[in-house]
Amino acid sequence: MASDGNGERDYFVHESSFVDEPCSIGKGTKIWHFCHIMGDSAIGRDCNFGQNVVLSPGCVIGDNVKIQNNVSVYTGVILEDDVFCGPSAVFTNVVNPRSHVSRKDQFQQTLVRRGATIGANATVVCGVTLGRYSFVGAGSVVTRDVPDYGWCTATPHGFAAGCAIAGPD
Repeated sequence: MASDGNGERDYFVHESSFVDEPCSIGKGTKIWHFCHIMGDSAIGRDCNFGQNVVLSPGCVIGDNVKIQNNVSVYTGVILEDDVFCGPSAVFTNVVNPRSHVSRKDQFQQTLVRRGATIGANATVVCGVTLGRYSFVGAGSVVTRDVPDYGWCTATPHGFAAGCAIAGPD
């Protein structure tokens, strides 16, 4: 965990949240109410986790990532710098989960590249890559890769158009 050199943390964790060791949390990051950061995860600098965010073991979160309320980031998910996850966005890590079948050896990686935006209530099925500065509309279900600067909406997603670094017009 990061400190200011005097043993003080240089990030904020609300008293209602849990941070399991070992993990690393970058300077200036804020973790708000009722979050759970599990061990072996890495969080970059200047991130903001809204209330009720869960980060599973082994996740990697870049710098300046914003994760809104009620988002679970499961093992196998990598969020590069400047990613935005809207409220209640969903990541999966197994293609065909069943309660009675353990598939922890089948977790698939999901890569969200720099500057991507995932809208509220969107679902990102494991094994895909969301390209740099791509934009996933609210409520979309992403089942295949989204290219750099791609803008997708619908269920399952279709490509509506391209977008600029600042987002769709």
